[in-house]
Amino acid sequence: MRIFNNSVRWIFIGSLFLHCSCKNYNTNQKEQPNILMVILDDHSYPYASAYGSEMVRTPAFDQVAESGVCFTNAFVTSPGCSPSRASLLTGRFPWQIEEAGTHASSFPAKYITYTTKFEQAGYKVGFTGKGWGPGDWKISGRLCNPAGYEYNEVRLSPPTEGISKIDYTANFSDFLNDRKANEPFCFWVGIKEPHRIFEEGSALRAGSLHSDAEVPGYLPDVKEVQSDILDYGLEIEWADKHLGNILTILEEQQLLENTIIIVTADNGMAFPRAKSNCYEAGVHVPLVIDWGNKISHRIEKNVFSTVHLMPTLLEAAQIDFSNTHLPMEGSSILEILLGNKLENPAMGVAYSGRERHTSARFNNLGYPIRAMRTNDYLIIRNFEADRWPAGDTLLLADDGQQLRPIEDVFCDIDGSPTKQYLIQNRDKEKINNYYQMAVEKRPEWELYNIKKDPDCLVNLSRVHEHRSVFKSLSNQMNNYLIQTQDPRMMKDTYELYETYPRLRGKIRNFLEEK
Repeated sequence: MRIFNNSVRWIFIGSLFLHCSCKNYNTNQKEQPNILMVILDDHSYPYASAYGSEMVRTPAFDQVAESGVCFTNAFVTSPGCSPSRASLLTGRFPWQIEEAGTHASSFPAKYITYTTKFEQAGYKVGFTGKGWGPGDWKISGRLCNPAGYEYNEVRLSPPTEGISKIDYTANFSDFLNDRKANEPFCFWVGIKEPHRIFEEGSALRAGSLHSDAEVPGYLPDVKEVQSDILDYGLEIEWADKHLGNILTILEEQQLLENTIIIVTADNGMAFPRAKSNCYEAGVHVPLVIDWGNKISHRIEKNVFSTVHLMPTLLEAAQIDFSNTHLPMEGSSILEILLGNKLENPAMGVAYSGRERHTSARFNNLGYPIRAMRTNDYLIIRNFEADRWPAGDTLLLADDGQQLRPIEDVFCDIDGSPTKQYLIQNRDKEKINNYYQMAVEKRPEWELYNIKKDPDCLVNLSRVHEHRSVFKSLSNQMNNYLIQTQDPRMMKDTYELYETYPRLRGKIRNFLEEK
């Protein structure tokens, strides 16, 4: 994708075209490493040039990948931003953190975040962009966002209407300037891109071609979808420019060698059957980790979950977490990163789940899912298979009398040109199957052979030849959910997540569907 080319260039992002090298310079090593968490919003694997994508150019991401460990099978614990971020911050799965495990609720203060532990250890802690959210952390009695203290004052003029006005680079610089001499830092760069909305057609106007688009198999490869995917890619490239600028700042201040850099995303891209779903596109995300000369470059193909990042960071900084009554579920992979070990129990399997994503059903009900990903298979359990996975259809207008048109429903899918195309063309033979995959009801169990079917198109859960695989994997997942005390696995707490309030965002008025 050639978005920022010579013929189409925005002069106010010129400072973002900076380059740096991650290794081979001299700095004073500190015992405590700095922590830089860069988390993009709604960015699916494999949309980075380090992964072979030709649709986007991500030189800064590639630079970290080529210097450190590049994960090709990294998974978040939820396909929605709020529970995924809470899980990353606590080292616990969404079903282990009460209200923080659903969308737009609260974040109980008893669940300690890695930022809190670093602050207690003498680190300066902050964030720019989007921290934990959406939700209400104040109602839980917290003194600041779980991601840290906010640095969002510096603004810029973005190239499109869909891009945030927050200047992540300048705010990070201000944070560093506020530090005391030799004070270690733990900073969260919450880049809001490529979250919708996108400025429609912005990538084409910037020089991209429809043929540049890399459309996944669960979406129709038509011009309307191609343009939408390209606009998504434009925002990824914008995010990458800020990452490059931040790396340059670290190098100029001789901080790069002793900073653990993690670049990842909170969940998959905001397209039908991706975000808010536990299919590959909803939970499979980019991930690269580097730490100066301590980590050598390699590609890690084993399945890995971001629930293990918190214990890894704490071990790297030699911060004790044993004095809490709520231990982390994740396990450190520090020795794997350092190359001292080749195997770790944390590798090879990843669990994920969701409850309510947005207000998309009668009585504000969610769509509970749990999933387990191995190196070969993805197994999914839809606990309430009688519900519509993308949301109910009987949505009342603001007057409480008329029903909204079908274009306004299926609210668990973010509004987009792609969503509208599927709905408006659902009666066409070539489009109907894509529409059904996005919105129609699903069986309780789904099983996909990821090696052969990465787009999760062929459900094998009822195929005789895969009966033994299904039995083994379903038992493994159910046992793990019981072991980790998932409320959905216990009769007395089965509906617990339906009781947690939605504290941010509109609550829509749906009629009950019979």
